[in-house]
Amino acid sequence: MSEAPVTPAIQLNTRGLRCPEPVMMLHQAIRKAKSGEVVEVFATDPSTSWDIPKFCMHLGHELLLQEEQLDEQQKKEYHYLVKKG
Repeated sequence: MSEAPVTPAIQLNTRGLRCPEPVMMLHQAIRKAKSGEVVEVFATDPSTSWDIPKFCMHLGHELLLQEEQLDEQQKKEYHYLVKKG
């Protein structure tokens, strides 16, 4: 049985931004979101691969997806789905 696709309530494009900006933007978006809503984050900063999971763990949000992919220029990009707790 496959899960239903997740529709994010908020999308954040933090590509090109460096720590701590992506996590600060996620924090603001989570504050505005309702409980259970999902925030989607696109980032290019490798530090998000540990900062965002820590953010979720410490603040009680659920990290639904964490993946790395290559963009059109074959540069690493990070993609996250965070569900507000």
